[in-house]
Amino acid sequence: MIGKTRRPNILLITCDQWRGDCLSSAGHPVVKTPNADALAAEGVLFKRHYGGAAPCSPARACLYTGLYQMNNRVCRNGTPLDARHGNIALHARALGYDPTLFGYTDVSLDPRLLAPGDPGLQSYEGVLPGFTVRQLLPEHQKQWLSWLKQRGIDTSAGSPDIHRPVNGDKTGAVSNAPPVYSRDETPAAFLTGEFTRWLGEQDDAAPWFAHLSFISPHPPFIVPEPYNTMYQPADGPAFRRAASWQEEAQSHPYLAYDIGRQKQARFRADANGKVHDWSDDDFRRIRAIYYGMISEVDAQLGRIWQAVKAAGAWDDTIIVLTSDHAEMMGDHFMLGKGGYFDGSYHIPLIIRDPRHGQAGGDSVDRFTEAVDVGPTLLDLLGEDPAPHLDGTSLKPFLSGGSPAAWRDAAHWEFDFRSIAEGEAERHFGIASRQCNLAVIRTEKFKYVHFGGGLPPLLFDLETDPGELNNLAKHPAYLAVRLEFAERLLAWRAEHLDQSLALAELTEHGVVGHVARGSTRIRQ
Repeated sequence: MIGKTRRPNILLITCDQWRGDCLSSAGHPVVKTPNADALAAEGVLFKRHYGGAAPCSPARACLYTGLYQMNNRVCRNGTPLDARHGNIALHARALGYDPTLFGYTDVSLDPRLLAPGDPGLQSYEGVLPGFTVRQLLPEHQKQWLSWLKQRGIDTSAGSPDIHRPVNGDKTGAVSNAPPVYSRDETPAAFLTGEFTRWLGEQDDAAPWFAHLSFISPHPPFIVPEPYNTMYQPADGPAFRRAASWQEEAQSHPYLAYDIGRQKQARFRADANGKVHDWSDDDFRRIRAIYYGMISEVDAQLGRIWQAVKAAGAWDDTIIVLTSDHAEMMGDHFMLGKGGYFDGSYHIPLIIRDPRHGQAGGDSVDRFTEAVDVGPTLLDLLGEDPAPHLDGTSLKPFLSGGSPAAWRDAAHWEFDFRSIAEGEAERHFGIASRQCNLAVIRTEKFKYVHFGGGLPPLLFDLETDPGELNNLAKHPAYLAVRLEFAERLLAWRAEHLDQSLALAELTEHGVVGHVARGSTRIRQ
């Protein structure tokens, strides 16, 4: 077990685009995730955990900084992360760790700190400040492709075309045919091997911090044998959606815009056309493949657990398993993430701290958020989370208890601006700063407020869990709409940037808290 003079190891694992309901330990009727379940059996499963934003960069900014989007201001993939903000890696480095990355963090670096010709200005796939990179794996996947080539695989197609099915259906229907690479050659298998090799180099006397950032089960939706046939298209719950995509699109201007722009090629390398043109059978086949991708990455989790145990570090390691955002997976005739539906934001969270074994196997039904992960890790490492952070430590739940006061709602934000192309701005006739929405979701109601004069949404989740019946204009619900608009306004007022607002300059000097962020590392 962890000694009194030694800090624990930290293993932070993110899987990209993993729905929170797709865990067998969470009660999913089809998906089998034995290795995630094994972690939950020794840790705590947070069943109502939500990402703070979408897509990848905004979601990860919330996770890494502990700040809501309204404060970290990473609005889209490509929005720079202000260098003044602290993050998980910098805080860990200040405590003596060397946080090491396997995969990617999708962080656009602050251009004010880079020279005009710096290549870092040409990509949103920069590395979160504070991380040492052991194995980078950005979208082009060149590192993985070169590894495959050494193993005798023809990689001339490059990425994403290497993810096309071998001998797929020539009729244009979605095929579950596997790719050219095997179950032992997936990107997740590659990163797991690199982590295992690195783990064998660590000194037992020094604690380590590793971040494995898997792309699975992110599209392209394809998976090797045996996972491609592990689930049948008929398996799974009914899709949550209207009778047709046209009816769905008529329910809100933003939804019409989003459905209309979703292209099949973003999700299958062998497809063309619009997502809404796929048949119900196609959606079911894609869902079966998605379930298989979850099982594939779960198998890699099993390899990781065995590697940590073989290294003698299992009882010295805090493990956090989560995702950045989720996946619509056919609900509302959509794939991917974004907008306001639960399907895009409800994500897994399992935390195992070997020092809190009495809580092993517990599950928490309270609302938790991505911004809670950073404060939780700091708290588990014996540090007080800074008061300006938007998240709250989950340590009381890990100790088998429950905080006296806790949030009764989840919140998230989505920004659909397009600074480079201006697509949404032109479509709606509004400014970039108006292309946004904010959500407050309680057990019973969900309220969505839009910028730019777009109409709000209100759903009664007890009678309408599929979020199909907008009650915002219903006379009987006007009081509820007002209440939730006021609650959302109060939430924003409470959480607006507190970096310096919790301090005062007095005749005795600074009183209160000053958030020093990344400057703390340079002092």
